[in-house]
Amino acid sequence: MTQIPTNLPKPPKLKKDTLRVLTLGGLGEVGRNMTVYELNGKLLVVDCGVLFPEETQPGVDLILPDLNHILDRLDDIVAIVLTHGHEDHIGAVPYLLKRRPDIPLIGSQLTLALVEAKLQEHRIRSTSIAVEAGDVEDLRPFECEFVAVNHSIPDALAVFIRTKAGKVLHTGDFKMDQLPLDGRITDLRHFARLGEEGVDLFLPDSTNAEVPGFTPTEKDIGPVLSDVFRDAPKRIIVASFSSHVHRVQQVIDAAVERGRKVALCGRSMVRNMTIAEKLGYLQVPDNVLIDLKHVDNYREDEVVLMCTGSQGEPMAALSRMASGDHRIQIEQDDTIVLASSLIPGNENSVYRVINGLLKLGANVIHKGNAKVHVSGHAAAGELLYCYNILEPNYVLPVHGEVRHLIANGKLAMETGVPEENVLLGESGVAVDMRNGEARISGAVDCGYVYVDGKSVGEITDQDLKDRRTLGEEGFVSIVIVVDRKTKRVVAGPDIHARGVAEEDSVFTPLIPKITEALEEALNEKSSKRLSNHQMQQIVRRTIGQWIGRKLRRKPMIIPVVVEHNQED
Repeated sequence: MTQIPTNLPKPPKLKKDTLRVLTLGGLGEVGRNMTVYELNGKLLVVDCGVLFPEETQPGVDLILPDLNHILDRLDDIVAIVLTHGHEDHIGAVPYLLKRRPDIPLIGSQLTLALVEAKLQEHRIRSTSIAVEAGDVEDLRPFECEFVAVNHSIPDALAVFIRTKAGKVLHTGDFKMDQLPLDGRITDLRHFARLGEEGVDLFLPDSTNAEVPGFTPTEKDIGPVLSDVFRDAPKRIIVASFSSHVHRVQQVIDAAVERGRKVALCGRSMVRNMTIAEKLGYLQVPDNVLIDLKHVDNYREDEVVLMCTGSQGEPMAALSRMASGDHRIQIEQDDTIVLASSLIPGNENSVYRVINGLLKLGANVIHKGNAKVHVSGHAAAGELLYCYNILEPNYVLPVHGEVRHLIANGKLAMETGVPEENVLLGESGVAVDMRNGEARISGAVDCGYVYVDGKSVGEITDQDLKDRRTLGEEGFVSIVIVVDRKTKRVVAGPDIHARGVAEEDSVFTPLIPKITEALEEALNEKSSKRLSNHQMQQIVRRTIGQWIGRKLRRKPMIIPVVVEHNQED
């Protein structure tokens, strides 16, 4: 199957000894990765991540998987398995554990440490089980075996799930870096053993399925950073993901080589790197790290700032520097390095930050003009290796936009997986497997759940539409008083606008038109008594048509019609 099926029915009631794989996020999108495995009344959750909002979702902090599908079955969850510590795989864990805090969390040492730091902020005490590559956990009716995989964060794991219904390999995010900084490669020998045992259903990372060849090694970044640091005349500010331990390690190494001190900037960056150093995943020589408060005690050519904001997030450190809203003020000839990829949907935000930095006189180095980033995901060549080693019977591509999923499916077919055994779908699709045979059984509604400040799920798509209208088209309020007895307008209309026109006087020609339209409606003999809502709609329609014709705008219009009785 080389296209995404649509209008799928709701999955049927699950039969005994049939495994259901329900994808609650991560398919057709880059983020909020979450998969629920169900067998004989028990649930196993693999990853529980967030999606970061785009410009079309103003005011939204995070987007969660639709947890409603499992909230009435929390007692049936045997564990949450976490493949690695990136936000798009662990960020929603606190929102699930708020409902049942004692669900066991299973993952590697670093992954659990990063999750537990998040849980402390939410005041949640968790039950954690640390595992290593090669470990096997009996989570009846599931047996999970963990496999070392390489990614842009240390300690990532794939999980092999054995059940009565069949065997599933879920890779999480991975690549095949043959020269990783920490020496921990994707264990292809382990993959080969699993392939010999038999993989009935394979869920591979699809993010780079469109990219030919092989993802470059992380070690290629070191010499480039070293040269950038050598040539930088003043301060160096490097932006990256707050959990990219390998990238921070390379920045520290380059700083040490060039005799510079490093200051971590951004709460999540400080938190995550403190954890990584404490656990031995980040090697920091003595007297290299300095507190951000002490940066001004050093010459400009002696410091490197390692900060968040590589995706143009408005509240992250780099964005605030670009807008002049940070204690670190960008100056002429500062060097800025964006050491990360562009997550789809963030392009405009990132370019806006780059332009802001350039206006301030900084030299900006990014993936487009220097090799300061390599991906953490397997390219097409690496995925072909996996298919040939594993020889899976069925494939469900995950973790990527629709184009990535389709490209991954085509790679599977090139290696001999029958087209009918390539199962494509977007978030919400359900795959049922029995006796090693899998098929798409339907789909559940898997809408976005927005986190907005302290509210979770209370913001709707209509609310976001209203916010976009306010931001793009402006706002018009109008107050008008009518007397039902005389059927006349006795006060107003008073019009006030924001973001529509420079002066409210622009609306002067509109005032008699509103009065005329409303009085005409009130005096129509054929009309029944107009409700207040109907009068508001008349006012809204009259204003909307006039503004659309005269100003070419479609603002939000809030009419207030007050009824007045002269006998009162």
